[in-house]
This record gives sequence, structure tokens and C-alpha cells, in this order.
Amino acid sequence: MAKKFEFGCLATAIGSMPQTDAREVASLVLKYLPFIPHWTQLPRLSPLENMYIQFSEGFPGAVREGDKIYIVRGRDFDEELGQFYMDYEKNSLANYSISAEYAAGLHELLSTKLPEAKMVKGQITGPVTWGLMVTDREQRGVIYDDVLGEIVAKFLKLKASWQERALREVCADTIIFVDEPYLSSLGTAFVALPDEKRVVNLLEEVFDGISGLKGIHCCGGADWSLILKTSINILSFDAYNYAESLSLYLGEVKAFLTRGGTIAWGIVPNDEGTLGKESISSLRDRLEEAMAPFTRGGIRFRQLIGQGLLTPSCGLVNLSSEASAQALELLAGLSDQLRKKYLK
Repeated sequence: MAKKFEFGCLATAIGSMPQTDAREVASLVLKYLPFIPHWTQLPRLSPLENMYIQFSEGFPGAVREGDKIYIVRGRDFDEELGQFYMDYEKNSLANYSISAEYAAGLHELLSTKLPEAKMVKGQITGPVTWGLMVTDREQRGVIYDDVLGEIVAKFLKLKASWQERALREVCADTIIFVDEPYLSSLGTAFVALPDEKRVVNLLEEVFDGISGLKGIHCCGGADWSLILKTSINILSFDAYNYAESLSLYLGEVKAFLTRGGTIAWGIVPNDEGTLGKESISSLRDRLEEAMAPFTRGGIRFRQLIGQGLLTPSCGLVNLSSEASAQALELLAGLSDQLRKKYLK
């Protein structure tokens, strides 16, 4: 792992928000997350902003119908496929931009001054999740198609590269999270995922397009040993609900931290009923409880704080606008309290 940055429990967020006004939500993000602002996905604004459609522009044969995206081998498919491979070989990004129509929050952030930002964060749907959820007309995930499955990760690599290049126009240092909720299904009977070797290869293809800090976000339990052995710099997980799942991989976590990795602790819940019962104090207690198995296993608490980020447990789109602001306020307050207590 070539890159190391001690975040010291600075705060950022996962992606989705419930608001429909990109300028309003950008102001909210800058108020509470000034040091690592993220661009917001706004699926309530438009179906184009859901995490599958949002990154589909330019994929050969992509056809959208309402809130669904299909890949269709039409009469222009072979020509589009050939163009894609030419672009991929030349690392030509022009045809793989993310337009304002599909990502209003991204383009709002790109037009915003970020006076306090140390880094700026973006995100992209990962190849496993995208390949399972984007289907052909027979509802078969494109990841299972011999031709389409081959290009999913290559396509998302170009998308990630374009996004990172765009974000560097507003801040020199970037983080890109690859969002992979379906990795929590790896090894279960519920979803027929590719074998582990292919999963890693798909992920690494996308990571290869990210030259700054790169992370995986998975909001369930997962085979963390597999994920921690990839080239990621940041592991983002739901520490509010699944802290125990990561503590089962103590040796792998130690090795990850030793080589400079960061754990993003998703400690602020994204369920409105649960959120309303929490405070900065209760969340600090819960975070320290989540970290306790690691300190008992020989990892210094100061290292966990120093090599930690704080986030919500997942996206906040299912909250009300008021509750999403409360979540960010709690997140920022917890970050400030921990940094003052342990790092100054």
C-alpha cells in the first residue's frame, strides 16, 4: 500500500442524501464536513441518480426505462463495443464523463469553493454490485454474460478515472469509494456471485483507475479477509450494526493497519427511529465498544483513532431532510470531540 494518511477520525459521508436541491445539500455538507466533503447522490431528485443508472452513461447497449437500466444488443451494439475497447486501450475518458443530469450533486461540488478541504471524496458503484443489478432483457445480471461481464469493471475504471480527474479540479487530494453492498452476499446461497478470484480481479481493475486514495464501502457483514487483501487504502463498513463482523478478522485488520490502511467506522445510524435515540456521548461509547476487541487483540487505541475515519453507517437517503442534517451534525460533533480528547 503506497499511500498513507492519518485522518485522526475526521468525518465524511457515504453518498446518498434525501434532499432534492443540490445547492442546499452541498451547503449542508460543507457546514458539517468541511475537511472531507463528498458529492451527494440525490435519488429523490431523479431516477437517473440511483446508484446503478448513475454510472451507466456510455455503456454499450444501455437502455433506460423509468428507474430500470437494461443492456440490449441492438443494431449499433457492435459499433459501441468496438468504440469502448478503443477508448479503453487509449485510456480515453471523454466518453465516460458523468453528466449533471445524472449527478447534480457532483457538478454542484465541482462549482463550489472548498476553503477548508484537506481532501474531497467521491464514490462509484462497484463492479460486482453493478454487474448483478444491471441486467439484460431476461433479468440476468450482465456480470454473468461472457461479453458484457468482461467489460463491466473496465467501464467503471474509466468512470472512476474521469471522476477523480474532475474532483482534482477543486481539491488536489481525493478519495474514491467503490460501493459494493453485494459483497455481503459473497459465499452465501442467496446470490450466485463469481468466485473469489474473479471478484478480486474485478475490484482491482476498477482500483487501477484510481490514483489517489481508494476504498471499499460495504454496509453489511462480509468476508473482510478477502477485501483487506486488495489494494484498498480505506475499508468503510457499518460499525453501528456490524462491528463484530470485522472483529473476527483481527490478524487481517492488524496487517491492513500496519501497511498504512484506514478504517472508516460507519458509526452514525441511518435509520430514523434509531438515530433519534442517539447522542454524541452514546455514539462515542458505541464506537469505543466497537474498537474494544481490537485493542484487546493488541492494536493500540491511539492507532485506531489516528488511522480512522468516521462516517454514517451507509447512505442517508431513507431519512427525512431534517434527520439527515441531524446525522451529519452528530457525525461532526463526534469527530470534533474525539480529536480534541485524543489528538490534542
